[in-house]
Amino acid sequence: MYRVKAIASGLTRPALYQLKCLHNQRFAEVTCVPFRKYASSAQAESFLNGSSGSYVETMYESWQKDPNSVHKSWKAYFEGQEFVRPPSLGGSVPSLSSFSSKDIKDNLEVGKLIEAYQRRGHNIATLDPLGLLDADLDPEIPKELLLSSYHWEESDLERKFTLPTTTYIGGSETEKPLKDIIERLKEVYCGHIGIELMHLNNKEQIDWIKQKFETPGIVRLTKEEKNTVLARLLRSQKFEEYLAKKWSSEKRFGLEGCEVLIPAMKTVIDTLSDRGVDDFIIGMPHRGRLNVLANVCRTPLERIFGQFDPDLERFEEGSGDVKYHLGMSIQRLNRVTNKNVSLSLVANPSHLEAVDPVVQGKTKAKQFYRGDSEGKKVVSMLLHGDAAFAGQGVVFETFHLSDLPDYTTNGTIHIVVNNQIGFTTDPRSARSSAYCTDGARMVNAPVFHVNADDPDAVVYVSKVAAEWRAEFGKDVVIDLVCYRKNGHNETDEPMFTQPLMYKKIAVQKPVLDQYAEQLIKEGVVTTKAYEEEIEKYNKICEEAFIHKKDHKKGEWLDSPWDNFFKKEGPGQERWMMVKPNTAVPEEKLNHIGMKVSSEPEDVTIHSGLKRIMKMRKQMVEKRQADWALGEALAWGSLLSEGYHVRLSGQDVERGTFSHRHAVLFDQNVDKKKIVPLNHLYPNQAKFQVHNSSLSEYGVLGFELGYSLENPYTLVIWEAQFGDFANTAQCIIDQFISSGKDKWTRESGITLLLPHGYDGMGPEHSSGRLERFLQMSNDDGDYFPPENEDFVTQQSHEINWFVCNFTTPANFFHAMRRQILLPFRRPLIVMSPKSLLRHKDAISSFDDMNEGSKFRRVIPESGAATQNAAGVKKLIFCSGKVYYDLIYEREKKELNDQIAIARIEQISPFPFDLVKEEIQKYPKASINWVQEEHKNMGAWFYVEPRIRTVLTKLDMADASIEYCGREPAASTAAGSKRSHLLQLASFLNEAVSLSE
Repeated sequence: MYRVKAIASGLTRPALYQLKCLHNQRFAEVTCVPFRKYASSAQAESFLNGSSGSYVETMYESWQKDPNSVHKSWKAYFEGQEFVRPPSLGGSVPSLSSFSSKDIKDNLEVGKLIEAYQRRGHNIATLDPLGLLDADLDPEIPKELLLSSYHWEESDLERKFTLPTTTYIGGSETEKPLKDIIERLKEVYCGHIGIELMHLNNKEQIDWIKQKFETPGIVRLTKEEKNTVLARLLRSQKFEEYLAKKWSSEKRFGLEGCEVLIPAMKTVIDTLSDRGVDDFIIGMPHRGRLNVLANVCRTPLERIFGQFDPDLERFEEGSGDVKYHLGMSIQRLNRVTNKNVSLSLVANPSHLEAVDPVVQGKTKAKQFYRGDSEGKKVVSMLLHGDAAFAGQGVVFETFHLSDLPDYTTNGTIHIVVNNQIGFTTDPRSARSSAYCTDGARMVNAPVFHVNADDPDAVVYVSKVAAEWRAEFGKDVVIDLVCYRKNGHNETDEPMFTQPLMYKKIAVQKPVLDQYAEQLIKEGVVTTKAYEEEIEKYNKICEEAFIHKKDHKKGEWLDSPWDNFFKKEGPGQERWMMVKPNTAVPEEKLNHIGMKVSSEPEDVTIHSGLKRIMKMRKQMVEKRQADWALGEALAWGSLLSEGYHVRLSGQDVERGTFSHRHAVLFDQNVDKKKIVPLNHLYPNQAKFQVHNSSLSEYGVLGFELGYSLENPYTLVIWEAQFGDFANTAQCIIDQFISSGKDKWTRESGITLLLPHGYDGMGPEHSSGRLERFLQMSNDDGDYFPPENEDFVTQQSHEINWFVCNFTTPANFFHAMRRQILLPFRRPLIVMSPKSLLRHKDAISSFDDMNEGSKFRRVIPESGAATQNAAGVKKLIFCSGKVYYDLIYEREKKELNDQIAIARIEQISPFPFDLVKEEIQKYPKASINWVQEEHKNMGAWFYVEPRIRTVLTKLDMADASIEYCGREPAASTAAGSKRSHLLQLASFLNEAVSLSE
């Protein structure tokens, strides 16, 4: 197709008309019936229009292989001979005889040349400010850009050629001399801007970009715009210089070498603000973060400088984080557009690019709550480093979400701070692709490479990128090719590994100095005015430094919930200790139950689903709920109370184990479906349930971001199997478990991790319960004070809840508790697999209606309670193994001698209730039983805590016995037989009494 585009674009207008006439006559009697809907306009183009023309391509390829294989009319055209009309076609066709073979070939060559620059000009653009590296890592000039590849003579350089319709370099001119055509192409595509656009599959979008750069004189800034750029550049550079002067030995990950990032970001904000956007969600790494906080977000300098003071206490609670990881949220006036804008810079760890999906999820949530379905009000902006953008897989996962209907944010502005180095790694060792931005091509995002030492070019590119996002609602990438003045941080020595680069950097004139000299020379600004601006900003910094200790501690929150934390007013002193009522009136349970178990009237569902719906209705009539109905009742009740619920993950609409069926699909009509939970009440909140892409890291990060925006939303991510959650471990470790401690940022996100040993092998058995417990922040050696606030206080102080439920009712209460607590903590659930259809895993409505509550521990309720003094063994367990234990106990007729208590909420540990159970059975030995291997599961977590309880009871000498599988490297046996043998062995041991 490349060749045919060159042919078509190179034709003079008369020649193009000849071919169109031939095409029209050739197919005059053919009726075409379209058999598909085209995904893009390029696929639907007519003959010789833009990038299409498969018919000409076919003819040309056939002629290349064998000139006699095509009709002599095509042969004549391709050989430049006199045109011969096909004998079967009537009518008259204009002749090509007036064009010589050289005329036709030369016009074709011009078209090829123009497209070559549009396609490959960026490969030879002057992008590196240091003049050391080729941005695409290839020193060779593409063959198609060499004049020697074409058949012109020197005299042809002065010849005028008619410009094809595929270019705008002529402006109002329709023809230009060949030498001028070449100069214009070099100016547009090989200067300080490199444009990647020809990979796009949409002709309208390609033409739009061409016009933005090819139109003569369009890449120019006004005098006023240049003054603005200079002022922003000055503040960017002088801010870094001030920090370097005051705290020379501190790590700050400064922006030196890419100070132009600040004018770039502010230009994007200005442009989109002018088009109605008033909310920007920003994610970025540590480099330049303080500068962005100061000069883009306008965080008070006093607050930033205060972060350098080692004596200044920065956080009221938690461990805090380094200054270059902190987030913020602010509303301010955009002075260019005179409109208010909100800016949120999302806090992030050092794990590069991990914040990307979090930003996208937060943006999606904000768009949802504002009814901004097209992204006209809320926009995300992501900053990247070159090495991370090319190397981190989460970048791909985030891009992969960009055009999915349930995850799209309608386009993100990506800005790459391209240092041309990663820590100490040369880019030639850091990526296989030509550019660090090549991953963006997969989602048809245009890429604008720009020399960061040319502020005018940077600002123009930033303006076009913002306009692209406003026009097409798609991702776009700005690649700021720059350098890093210091090492990875200010204390690092880069000369060890990049001596040549840093020798050049040492003598490189800062971009501010270059630009100021340029504007003074152009008469845009005077030397005096420039120096006065420098002095003025230095005074601002000095004043802020003096008052840094007087400035009140700021809240470094990227997601402030101003109306959620009720800390003031009468009766609010104990707001945090309010115990939520998670029970629901039976009338509501019946209503929701009947709604979700009734067949829809206008959707023909699968016959198997009809049976499932019938069984659900029968359960409702019996006042019972299995797992699927229990979760529907929980979510439905929250929806009825106005709380938005979002469930996301792989196959969640049906459920991995085909238990949920939250979406009912018509068996006869494509895409026709119904979500019963959205049809409960007239004014209910929205229930969203979305099958995600096959991604854990990206999607969990997205859902975490979604949960940060509004505390009144229950956001749930369900893994296909709990085993697969470890591919999202970075989000779990760096954000979910520790976000509150580091950034005082709360989230109520819920993770459902299917867990349980059912003989399905080592990759389908374990949600790695032990890892979550290890990251819980409660002290196993400390028994909290027992008072009326025990439960709420413990819940408030924990970093998350970790649970392994055995009943639908307890799951029901836990879901409702997530929203009804006066604070937010993540909830980790080792959700069941076999229990989804277990005959005994059924709950009565009595366990969910008024008077019921969440049960942290479910004590023994059978015969053993009537024989407490005679009970010889007390077993604590959690999860599915409980049902295996009670069956084994029944089989051995030991119901009155062995008591079994279920710890439903493992963390925070229910010290008080475990204490009560131990006190009930004074003569019983204490055992912990689990189905996981000894070095996994909850054993290592519960054992010291039970010992703490025993110490509290003056029973420090009592032993706690472990019963379960032996330690192992793999989570589970690979064969069903081995699994069953292990199960039988430890059950026999657990439910046995020593003589």
